[in-house]
Amino acid sequence: MIRSTIALLALLAATSAAAQDVRMAPVAPVDQADAIPLWPDQPVPAKGADEQWSTMHVQIGANSIDNIMVRNVVRPTITPYLPDPAKATGAAVIVAPGGAFLSLSMTGEGSDVARWLADHGVAAFVLKYRLNATPRDDRAFLGVMGQRFADAAKPGAQAEVKEPRATQDALKALDMVRADAARFHVDPARIGMIGFSAGAMTTLNAVLEGKPAQRPAFIGYIYGPMLAPAVPADAPPMFNAIAMDDGLFKGQGFAIVEAWRQAKRPVELHAYERGDHGFGAGRPGTTTALLLPEFLAWMDMRGLLAAR
Repeated sequence: MIRSTIALLALLAATSAAAQDVRMAPVAPVDQADAIPLWPDQPVPAKGADEQWSTMHVQIGANSIDNIMVRNVVRPTITPYLPDPAKATGAAVIVAPGGAFLSLSMTGEGSDVARWLADHGVAAFVLKYRLNATPRDDRAFLGVMGQRFADAAKPGAQAEVKEPRATQDALKALDMVRADAARFHVDPARIGMIGFSAGAMTTLNAVLEGKPAQRPAFIGYIYGPMLAPAVPADAPPMFNAIAMDDGLFKGQGFAIVEAWRQAKRPVELHAYERGDHGFGAGRPGTTTALLLPEFLAWMDMRGLLAAR
């Protein structure tokens, strides 16, 4: 089973409509009771203009895809997943799900990741960031998403996939967790980010656009575009992971990794043989299943897990 909306859209973009069994259904917001608004003074959207939560099931050949997702987010939040105090390391990670800036994969790239980190002593915060508006009708939404992913697979197209407000939300989330570090029992100097696809782009933009004091202390960049950015001289350490058969970015090489090296900044690359795009916390039967243990081992190697 593939748990990611990203994987879904990659398949939709490559598959004829006649071959698809796609089902979407409204669902109540998941794990939002403890969500903390990033901009509490924002007005509450009128009914019919608020965010939409859905379950999605798709069957395409042997691929079964299930996920809980949200779209049309206009009031961003972070939701804490805190470790047992007996396990807590003091490190924290803001988790940024992906979805082409049109939706967010809130289970496979959000709460699943956050719970795993919390179970291993790392405080995690799922970032529900603002998105491009999409049609409220489910079928029309799927058409827009499929087209977005088809377009994103074209050379040079990634620059057109963006949402500046997502970067603002990421920087605000970092500021809030630092400001409340004592409340969350975390070290303000050990607050990082991990992002998936569009969430990886949001994570990278927090580095590129944030002031030095705002940036994450370390980043996990998971199947984001591999093109080279202009790397700040004081960029944080990067953990980079992608599958060699990634349906969107496999033709880009590893330019972002080389850019980090050229800037003399720490970087680690994991290039899995198989996993495609959107493997989330790991696709069973592939070495992508090692993603989170390897990310945690990297954090440990860098001294980020030593309780202080």
